Amino acid sequence: MSNELVINSTQEGERIALLQDKRLIEYHFDRNDTNYSVGDIFLGTVKKVMPGLNAAFIDIGYQKDAFLHYGDLGENFPSLLKWSRGVQSQKITVGALKNFQFEGQLDKVGKAADVFKKGQQLLVQIVKEPISTKGPRLSMDISMAGRYLVLVPFSNTISVSKKIVSKTERERLKRLIASIKPDNFGVIIRTVAEGREVAELDRDMQSMTANWEQLFQSLRAAKPNDKVLGELGRTSSMIRDMLNESFDSITVDSAPMYEEMRSYLQKIAPDKLGLLKLHTGKVKVFEHVGIEKQLKTLFGKTVTVPGGGYLVIEHTEALHVIDVNSGNKSNQESDQEATALMINMLAAKEVARQLRLRDMGGIIVVDFIDMKSADSRKKVEDAVKDIMKNDKARFTILPITKFGLLQITRQRVRPAENIVTGEVCPTCGGTGKISASILVTDEIDNSIEDLLVTQNQSGITLYVHPFLHAYYTKGLVSKQMKWYLKYYKWVKIMKDTSLGLTDYRIEDERGEEIELHSPAAAMSRLQDREVEEITD
Repeated sequence: MSNELVINSTQEGERIALLQDKRLIEYHFDRNDTNYSVGDIFLGTVKKVMPGLNAAFIDIGYQKDAFLHYGDLGENFPSLLKWSRGVQSQKITVGALKNFQFEGQLDKVGKAADVFKKGQQLLVQIVKEPISTKGPRLSMDISMAGRYLVLVPFSNTISVSKKIVSKTERERLKRLIASIKPDNFGVIIRTVAEGREVAELDRDMQSMTANWEQLFQSLRAAKPNDKVLGELGRTSSMIRDMLNESFDSITVDSAPMYEEMRSYLQKIAPDKLGLLKLHTGKVKVFEHVGIEKQLKTLFGKTVTVPGGGYLVIEHTEALHVIDVNSGNKSNQESDQEATALMINMLAAKEVARQLRLRDMGGIIVVDFIDMKSADSRKKVEDAVKDIMKNDKARFTILPITKFGLLQITRQRVRPAENIVTGEVCPTCGGTGKISASILVTDEIDNSIEDLLVTQNQSGITLYVHPFLHAYYTKGLVSKQMKWYLKYYKWVKIMKDTSLGLTDYRIEDERGEEIELHSPAAAMSRLQDREVEEITD
């Protein structure tokens, strides 16, 4: 099974796609304007204490106050509070916790009103991004994630992932970590640490302690609502969490992103540098790999199930609903039960994929086709569990009811990904009024002549819909060749399926889009030039 990570850099941010055997299974959009990501640590200010909710609302600079529940303070809250106050007052002058005296642990059944005061400054970490009308969700159980380890300050506990089942390996990892971890820091050993040597674990530990030192230095000069430590970007964090032996390639289309990724890989996994590739082709990387088409087919309200049937996916404020339909596959099996089981088994795979692809969280209800047999329902339920076992998000699946309903709760830390697959009518532009589509070729011809003759451009590339691409490039003497014979300059023509039938764009030899004059203006300039030639 091949795994590929493809990253497309845009002005708004990075589009990140994870492919498994060339099929899209995860998609993320890491926007540049987002300053509140999971893992970021802020110096927040208590704005309001809510005894009825046993929580407080914290101002971290977001348009809505963040939510901090008493249960998310963590048992080391008193020690963190003492340390952060000491750092801000300059009484604590080093980041290391070797000589720091712990406070007692927080009472698990205490009250928020006893620990929060309005205007109080707290060191908080985002555990859930703003979703819909809600602000971020916070925690004071601070932790720093690395590739193999998670560093937990104000603790001395070493714990191992439950997925590492070998007792010998668990003991080996505990001994190694005990020998390299700094004093008064706890460590959680992640599943991917299994079989790793001490040098790799130590490099990961050094990286996290360096982050803690950076947090210390930032906190000394921090002002209320400042971000004191930012988590890795979505791209780097995906590489950190997912990079393993089964990865085949990481492709980026931006030179600065390539250098950033190269530097990060050099630090965390030098042996994986050969996987990183820079896409330099003229065709966009998502178009080249075939992701653009998959996005259009996988994010609509109706999704086809490979092998038969289709899903209808609806999103509401409270939950997500997925309806399974048989489509034209209802007569392939000998009886109704067998037909329902076949379609539901195929749909189960696509449902699990859609949850991960769209990053849907909260409550999900799947309405499978009714099955009378308990064994059939169990098979479908097991199929969903088996496919979702590779999902990084925590989830719970309840048994399928007699009505064919499968209830799933899935961890939600970010808004669900949503791509608008419907397109504005290329003929009317959404106005309801149309112009003759036959004129588009005249507009392109005028723009090309204006650029090549009037503006003396060369090395230009024309991007058009595939239908227009065929019109300009096919034939014994194509329109593209006629341009060359007329202007003695070659115009490169590329397909772009994201463009409407009557849309086009032109780029110069540096790959920068040329701002075109309106067709009327271009025509006017050409006519003026023709008049000048006649009068001369």
